[in-house]
Amino acid sequence: MRLPTHRSPTPPGEILLEEWLKPAKLTQLALAKKMGVDIQLVNGIVNGRRSVTAKTALLLAKVLKTSPELWLNAQMAVDLWHAQAELKDERGTRRKSAS
Repeated sequence: MRLPTHRSPTPPGEILLEEWLKPAKLTQLALAKKMGVDIQLVNGIVNGRRSVTAKTALLLAKVLKTSPELWLNAQMAVDLWHAQAELKDERGTRRKSAS
């Protein structure tokens, strides 16, 4: 998987909102009901406060007729990008304190 270097990857919540909910005129509440989950879960994903778990990926895939890998790969890309940025920050902080 190639990560973008000039920006963070598109979060799964943004993909969900822009590629599925808006075009289908599906509300977060309607999606939550179809998935059998609380609205807070869907809202948290859409707003980037919650990560997509394996269970959530399976539910999204079933309801939206996608693959669970789509959602897990999108989440993994975001997680890896943030981890990479944290490591760069840590290295930069260590170098400055060693000077």
